[in-house]
Amino acid sequence: MGGPRPPEDFLRCSRADRSAVRRAAWRLEEAARGRRPPLEEYVKAVAARANLPAPVVRRALEILEGNRRAVVGRNPWVLAAASLWLAAYREYGMLMRLAEAAGATIVGVKGAARRMRA
Repeated sequence: MGGPRPPEDFLRCSRADRSAVRRAAWRLEEAARGRRPPLEEYVKAVAARANLPAPVVRRALEILEGNRRAVVGRNPWVLAAASLWLAAYREYGMLMRLAEAAGATIVGVKGAARRMRA
């Protein structure tokens, strides 16, 4: 039967939004891989890549704990970078460093930080 069809095939015959289809495909792929690690592991990985101290990591984990409803279904790498940026008091140089460490865009990290309230 072959492999799964690409999202572009679905978009040709559907009125669905491109980003919604990509998000659904990403979630399905994550579910197919199995259970992903807790969000705290992503925070620790991004913090290690960006060489951040332990107090910033603890504050980022507190921010995530207080915003559990705002982070459901979002990209864990972006959420980790956004919480670390909020914990580092929104320094712009830190934003670029964290986005690079998480493999995300600056705009994505800013958007996730906007959804979270510190």
